[in-house]
Amino acid sequence: MAGALSASVELMRPKNLILASATVPLGAYFALEGSGVSFPYLTVLLHTLAVLFFTGAGNAMNDIKDADIDATAHPQRPLPSGRLSLEHAQRFTVALWVASLLCHVTGLLSLDEMDAQILVPTVAIYVLAAVLMVTYDHGPATKNKGLSGNIVISLLVGAVILYGSAAVGGLGASLVWWIFGVVFCTNLAREMVKDCMDMEADEGMRNTLPMKYGKEHVRMAAYVIIMIGLVCLYMPFWRGPFAFGQLAFQIPAILMLITLNGPLYKGEDALVATRIRMAMLLGLLSFVLATQF
Repeated sequence: MAGALSASVELMRPKNLILASATVPLGAYFALEGSGVSFPYLTVLLHTLAVLFFTGAGNAMNDIKDADIDATAHPQRPLPSGRLSLEHAQRFTVALWVASLLCHVTGLLSLDEMDAQILVPTVAIYVLAAVLMVTYDHGPATKNKGLSGNIVISLLVGAVILYGSAAVGGLGASLVWWIFGVVFCTNLAREMVKDCMDMEADEGMRNTLPMKYGKEHVRMAAYVIIMIGLVCLYMPFWRGPFAFGQLAFQIPAILMLITLNGPLYKGEDALVATRIRMAMLLGLLSFVLATQF
């Protein structure tokens, strides 16, 4: 029983959940920064749980769909390793979707009053994300179509910031959109690098960018996209709401991203993917620090 529970949690990919869950309150925080509006803790908590279960369900769906590929690429994962049955994984995924939807609806009901400026964009983002998530593995199966699949995943990751800000009525804050740009670009680069890492295992099942253009070209393109993400990171310190000097808080994240050219040239894809994830987290925390000084 304990083994099945542990494998079920692993199916959700806890590392991904940490970043996704943390991004919801950060989106709400950035949206309300300087507005004088009190932070709606209960509403944000419920929407954070909605994203946690949503992301876990999406990751579980992906592992179910990729069970055959993972037998070669990631044999240690719960399904290919035999630690979790396909039937159990499917039931667990349904439970996660139900939990996510309940938290989403409860989060909307927790508002003091139903405001269309909050209700409409929050529901729209959730529904759009659900459509993108389902069609990633099923329907058009965008995950098998190279760049379009990379873009879908990156939109889903970036949308969490927008979801958190929409839940508190702050979707119009420019800071939120610049941070969305940072998260989208860096995650897009990470997905491209991960495709380089998994190219041999994906052969015959997916049509990824490295298969079309070669790993070297894709790694170069990923670095260019990272640089675009850095431009988005720079903008709030040039155009506001932050002072230019506060860009110093972002030095750790900037250095971690700029210095990826060496590992990319050497083909150290796993290292690059890990550093991009760390840089995203550092960048978000640095934005929080900038709001305090």
